[in-house]
Amino acid sequence: MQIGTIPHSILYPPSRMRARTARVRHPLLRRVSIVLVALYVAGTILGGIGLGEMAVHPGRRPIPVHEEKQIESDLKTLNANSQDVSIGASDGALLRAWFLRPASGNGNAIILLHGVSDNRLGMYGYGEWLLRNGYSVLLPDARAHGLSGGELATYGLKESDDIHRWVNWLEENEQPRCVFGFGESMGAGQILQSLTQETRFCAVAAESPFENFREVSYARFGRPFHIGPWLGRSFFLPTDEVGFLYVRLRYGLDMDAASPKKAVAASKVPVLLIHGLSDHNIPSYNSEDIQAANPSTVILWLVPQADHCGAHSVALEEFDRRILSWFSEHSSASWRLRAQLAQ
Repeated sequence: MQIGTIPHSILYPPSRMRARTARVRHPLLRRVSIVLVALYVAGTILGGIGLGEMAVHPGRRPIPVHEEKQIESDLKTLNANSQDVSIGASDGALLRAWFLRPASGNGNAIILLHGVSDNRLGMYGYGEWLLRNGYSVLLPDARAHGLSGGELATYGLKESDDIHRWVNWLEENEQPRCVFGFGESMGAGQILQSLTQETRFCAVAAESPFENFREVSYARFGRPFHIGPWLGRSFFLPTDEVGFLYVRLRYGLDMDAASPKKAVAASKVPVLLIHGLSDHNIPSYNSEDIQAANPSTVILWLVPQADHCGAHSVALEEFDRRILSWFSEHSSASWRLRAQLAQ
């Protein structure tokens, strides 16, 4: 070592080097943290607003002319009659449907309710099958769907009264021996929620319903990854809360009040629940929780390997048998008398 030079280790000992590096890193980490937090907050607010808008404005699916003509041809083959019908909702929205009447009916009618972003065509296959088995069939477009009016889909909040009015139409125009209901997904949730005010159903069936709108909103976040609702209950919980708050402030809708589980718990109408065990859209625990709320009137059929509304595709014969048996055993005059006396 040359005289007069100072070793580097003395000028810059390891402890001072670490402290200097830490001072350099800390402002960078703070800036990165601030940016990440800002992005999370902005994403939470914008994402919640966007999801809220998407929920109440799911989009309309038109009814193609060629499909309508094909249905007319099918009905002629079945010697069944069809008519376009409409009713007014409580808020003035015009609700529209097809009413199909078999050539030789059993005196019973059934309302079929479709899923979100769909229309009456989504349930027509079931309608044709039920026509062949003697049922008159009402195929409505839900509000804000298909050809029905209404600006907002409310997942049962307003649709419950819409269904009540459709039952009124059936009673006034057809006088059926029994009125039944069957819905899938959103339609399943709606038919169950209608039980809070519609007690005239002899029985209903619901495939892949949600127990409440909060649970289905949680499940939406995990659906792309097939991981269930936990992501919505944790990392995306603030986004979910913003969406609920936005819809309440912007449109006056308390989506927490959309609860098929609560409706079924207070109802005496017999309910058949169908749910696929491989349903990643609305997990099957939703139906299990609904049944647990009123086990005396609710029957649950859990279908292995069936995805969302997929029971028919994996267990066709059993599906047909269960649905027809369910309606048949609840269609007798004595059953309806007991139901009326219980109201």
